[in-house]
Order: sequence, then C-alpha cells, then structure tokens
Amino acid sequence: MTDKSNSVQKTHTSTRNACKLCAPLGASLVFKGIEGAMPLLHGSQGCATYIRRYVIGHFREPIDIASSSFTEHTTVFGGGENLLRAIANIVNQYNPKLIGIATTCLAETIGEDVGLHLRVLTGSNDELPQIVHVSTPSFKGTHMDGFFSAVRAVVKKFAKAGATLPDTVLFPGLLSPEDYRYIKQVFHDFQMPLVMVPDFSETLDGGSWDEYQKIPSGGTSLTELENCSRCSAAIEFGMSIPDEQSTAVYLNDSFAVPSHRMAIPLGIENSDRFFSTLAVLSGHSVPSKYAKARKRLVDAYVDGHKYAAGKTAAIYGEEDLVCALASLMSEIGITVSVCISGCKPSSLKKALERTVPSVAATASILEDADFEDLMGFMQQSPVDIMIGHSKGYSVCRKLSVPLVRVGFPVHDRMGAQRIRIVGYEGTIELYDRIINAIIDKRQESSDIGYLTW
Repeated sequence: MTDKSNSVQKTHTSTRNACKLCAPLGASLVFKGIEGAMPLLHGSQGCATYIRRYVIGHFREPIDIASSSFTEHTTVFGGGENLLRAIANIVNQYNPKLIGIATTCLAETIGEDVGLHLRVLTGSNDELPQIVHVSTPSFKGTHMDGFFSAVRAVVKKFAKAGATLPDTVLFPGLLSPEDYRYIKQVFHDFQMPLVMVPDFSETLDGGSWDEYQKIPSGGTSLTELENCSRCSAAIEFGMSIPDEQSTAVYLNDSFAVPSHRMAIPLGIENSDRFFSTLAVLSGHSVPSKYAKARKRLVDAYVDGHKYAAGKTAAIYGEEDLVCALASLMSEIGITVSVCISGCKPSSLKKALERTVPSVAATASILEDADFEDLMGFMQQSPVDIMIGHSKGYSVCRKLSVPLVRVGFPVHDRMGAQRIRIVGYEGTIELYDRIINAIIDKRQESSDIGYLTW
C-alpha cells in the first residue's frame, strides 16, 4: 500500500493561510474557562490583539487579554519588569482569582525565565491571586498544544491528594459552549457529579449585561480544580494528545485516578462509547431520551444516504476534530479524500490510525500544512464537500466547493458558539448541515433549480 501522507508536491516555500493558530490562543481559551481568571500574554501587544480578534470574531463576546507589552528595549534586556508591572495592573483593575500567564514566541526566543520572576514576586507579596504559567511558543506547537498544556498546568497547580470524591472530571478539549452545556446536561441525567476543565459555556457565551463585566461569571472553580485529583474517574476527549500533555495521564500517574481517553463523541460509534462509559461509571442505564435520540440518528442516516453515498470530502482543522469528522464520514458513506491539519508531522496520522483506521489507510494526510497545500491537492483530486472552519473558505470559493463550517474559528457566520456536534443530537444537527450543503450544490448546478430527489 502506498503511503499517501503529505503526498502533494509543495510549490511554495512560505506558509500561506496556515491551518493552525498560535499556541497562546489555546491557552487563553483555557484561562477564560476558569472562574475569575485573567489571561496574560508575556510578549508584545500585537499577540494579545491578534488573539482577541480571533476569539471575539468566533464567540461574538467581548474579551480582555492582558499583555506585558514588550518593546525593543525589553526584547534586548528582558521583560521581567514588564511582567511584574502587568501583574500589578491586572490585580488593581480586575481583582482576579487567578492570572494565567502564557509566553509568546518573543519571550521564549530570548529565553525569558518567567519562573524566576514569579518566585521573586510571590516571595515578597502574599496577597497576590493564584498565578499559573504555561510555556506556549508557537514555533513549537499549535493552538491545541497551548490548550492542552494550559489544562495540564492549571490542574497540576491545584491538584491535592485526599479522600476520593464521587465526582468525575472531564477534559473535553476545544468544543463550543453549546457542546459544553450539552455535556453537563448529559452528566446530570446520569446523576453524575461533574468537574469540567475548562468550562467557558457561560464565560464566552453569556447573556446580555446591564453593565460591563471585566471578568464574566462562570467557569471551573478553583475548588473544583483542587478536587480533580480526588475524582473517582477522569475522561479525556482526544486521541492525538501526547502523554506529556495529557491531563488524564497526569492524574492517573500522580494520583491513581482511573482515566478513560476517547475520541470526541461525534457519530454513532464514538457517542456509543461515551454513553456506555458513563453507564458503567454511574451504574445507571442510558436514559431513554438518549436511546431515542440514537434511533433518530440512525433514521436520519437512512433518510440522507442517497445524497451522501459516493461523495468525497476534504476535512481540516484540529487533529481530534478531524478524527471525529472522519469517523462520521465513514458511517454515512462519504469517502474522505484528504485530512489536513497544521499539527506536528505524524500526529494526525497516528490519531487517525487509533480512531478510524479505514480512513487512515486510504485518505491522503497532510500535516504541518497550510491551505495552499489543500488547494494543490484539490486541484489534482477534486472533492464534493469541505468540512472545517472559516479559514478554508478561500479554497472553497476558488474551487466552487460547498463548505460546512465547524471547529475554530468560524468568524464569517453567526452562531459559532452555538454549534453543537457532540452526542447523538449534535451529530444529527451536523449531519443535516452536511446533507443540505450537498443538496444546495446539486440545486445550484441543476438546470431545473429545484430538486425533490
């Protein structure tokens, strides 16, 4: 069998519209999912502005991200004074419970010793909020590397040994606030106390305010973070996460918390595993409303099979989302022609092999890739549909291929924070959008215009 991974011949030497975002962005999202937390980027103001632009465009919510504001002087002589000044400003203006510091490429390149600065600061001031530092240079990873590293950092900061609690801790990865709310409802229906890290279901998708909230209410509490190491079980969504970034692995190794790692529960097979795991852990059978939802999903597959069968797709985005989408495609009869991510080489391929081996064996896999690579592939091997976030729209437009938007960022449509993909219900919603995109294309290409078949 021929290895089709990274088989497209590059015609360019620089990255064009990268299929990834920067590592501090992922860390900032995690900190926004912690109660009373304020993200602080140790680097230039441009990094914070760039991240705020992406996050606001996706969630349609105001967001504050602080910066230590490097200048030419601090780049040469170090940014320690800027960092300490930034922390003091945050304390005075926001009074946070936690400050999450993520280092940018600039701070990492000059070898900034953030740990030393913090030891000096905390040694002379016992009235500071909790501070968590995570190393997130974008030249070493994507926004998902920053996300997973930040989750592990905050849990390691607060984890304490103690008597086992009945709670289950869940590390859901980068999903939408609507997905987070749905997951919390599922655990409630199973009568399972839940700690979810992070939880920006309210902090990045709250209601209308009477007055501006500098730090929106909601998020995982510091007490819940302390309890993570005492939970009866840990569940982590993500088959691409290396052990050194996996928080479930850390809890298992350090506190003997039983861990369960699985793919994002998208599609029947992955959702079945999620619900069956909860049934075992809770000792309760799957609630009838989810059993009924599963039947409706099977019925939807049957209804839409005539539209999906034989079609081809290009999937792109975060590794774990790509794997979950590829699994869904294999269930509904769409052939995955190419999977693309901006991840490290071999990361996506290995995750696909663990999650959906049939796709890993037949699809082209483009890693550490950009959308110029995807354009080159699709010009050689056209597909019927693309599935991924908004950054792929330029390719869809040039090649007249319908795009189903999912993942991060979705900044050219409303409602990204309300897109639900997990569980049987979320799968139905996504499945309908996929089938309707195929029907839309057929109608646009038809002389008749309106099709009933």
